[in-house]
Amino acid sequence: MNEALAAIQRQIMWNRLIAVVEEQAQTMIRTAFSTTVREAGDLSAGIFDLSGRMLAQAVTGTPGHVNSMMESVGHFLAKFPAATMKPGDHYITNDPWLGTGHLHDLTVVSPAFRHGAIVGLFANTAHVIDVGGLGMGPEARSVFEEGLYIPIVKCFDQGKPNETFFDFLRMGSRLPVELEGDVYSLCACNDAGAKRLVRMMDEFAMDSLDLLANFIFDSSLRATLAEISKLPAGVFHSEISSDGYEEVVTLRATMTLGANGIEVDFAGTSGLSQRGINVPAAYCRAYACFGIKVVVAPDIPNNWASLAPFHIQIPEGCILNAPRPYPVSVRHVVGQLLPDLMMGCLHQAVPERVTAEGSSCLWNPPLRGGSSVSGQARGNRRVLPDFEVITFNSGGTGARPTRDGLDATAFPSGVRTMPVEATENVAPVVFWKKELRPDSGGAGRTRGGFGQVMEIGTKGELEFAVNAIFDRVAHPPKGRDGGGEGAGGRVRLVSGQTLRTKGFQIIPDGERLLLSLPGGGGMGDPLLRDAALVARDVRDGLVSVERARAEYGVEIDESGEGTR
Repeated sequence: MNEALAAIQRQIMWNRLIAVVEEQAQTMIRTAFSTTVREAGDLSAGIFDLSGRMLAQAVTGTPGHVNSMMESVGHFLAKFPAATMKPGDHYITNDPWLGTGHLHDLTVVSPAFRHGAIVGLFANTAHVIDVGGLGMGPEARSVFEEGLYIPIVKCFDQGKPNETFFDFLRMGSRLPVELEGDVYSLCACNDAGAKRLVRMMDEFAMDSLDLLANFIFDSSLRATLAEISKLPAGVFHSEISSDGYEEVVTLRATMTLGANGIEVDFAGTSGLSQRGINVPAAYCRAYACFGIKVVVAPDIPNNWASLAPFHIQIPEGCILNAPRPYPVSVRHVVGQLLPDLMMGCLHQAVPERVTAEGSSCLWNPPLRGGSSVSGQARGNRRVLPDFEVITFNSGGTGARPTRDGLDATAFPSGVRTMPVEATENVAPVVFWKKELRPDSGGAGRTRGGFGQVMEIGTKGELEFAVNAIFDRVAHPPKGRDGGGEGAGGRVRLVSGQTLRTKGFQIIPDGERLLLSLPGGGGMGDPLLRDAALVARDVRDGLVSVERARAEYGVEIDESGEGTR
């Protein structure tokens, strides 16, 4: 076969490999028990070579899962070498330092065999609703309080379930059926990928993945280095603040752009917290690399080689390098600010590629009710049935150089907003309001995306609890190039009482939780925004007449048209 035809075939094989891992991920979505997976897509899936290097990932998946899972497969191989694996074996962990950063993420690694020989590894990660302990929240003072801690173990041995493992799993969760079902789903997901891979290898008469892997890695590395070489060399600094728990958390980064790679040093970042907002190093690397890649090389496939030129230095003792056994349950609250921090550096080098800051951190309130909240019923007082549920929601993204930010959209996590009906179907909660939040997008030539307002109660207006894990309240998203800040978030009761932004809190009988999610920052001078676009937002009820006048210099007439 001549080289031109070989190149075409390699490209076809690459496209097939993407289809394989996407079917892997879709299998999990179709079979998962947890709404976090089934409805929000809080998962990752990928294929690895026998050295633990990621060849390809499914399009469905979050950067925090995919990029940290890329490191975790090597930990599995260190304990269970590929040569010892058998068909039907499945290995699992939720170790935050060997997996993807907290106990609520299960990572499963499974071998793929063809003609009796192991040819590759499939891995996936999914966020499950409950693993016991204090539940998903920042209150714990060590990881041992945060839930069931699963080391790297074999959950299926040659197709047979490890009953001792499943006994421990069921007894360690408030939702034993859902948790066990999710483990089966993760294993089925990898099995689906393995079957498709074997069919692909049969079709192309492939005895191993080595040649295809070399093609993928060589092409990806060369393409990434070529993009990096186009950047202006230099050293750039940026910082960003989080509301934190005990005190404000400051993240600092120094980024060095060179022809052969990009180095980031987080020296100067705040120290460790006593609560569960700490970030394991792998999760820090995952979101830092993502923040760089979406600006520098967004069109190059995400794999081991395309991430290799990014070098991350995380000082010991800082909140981005939490050692065991520090609490890390809600590491995303700080970790999902990292892409905005990376863009703060890159804005100084390639401003035309970078967005303004966005709401960034998911607003995914864990809600709980029943005996663990209200205790024993007293007299005629009714108590909700026991439930534990998480709903995923987002504020607005930052404005883009040529377009407005996205409304109520998860960036950088990429998870889907969960339909309220899906949550109401599995728990006795009611979403009385879920709508865009007017005047929350930062003003600018292109404005920030709007946040949203959510009002949550329970059936019968009975007492329930929220384990608050919210940020961007005291430190709203900043604009760039003269753009305004997005609106900061707010956490209240409908009666007006302000709640803490982090921690376990009771919503009393007859009250409802009222969440106002942050908006994204604006980009550029607001006075340069097209008056017609301002008028459109006013007519849509998204920008008030007063704000149109004060921030954009636009007067709205009786017909709804805008003039300066």
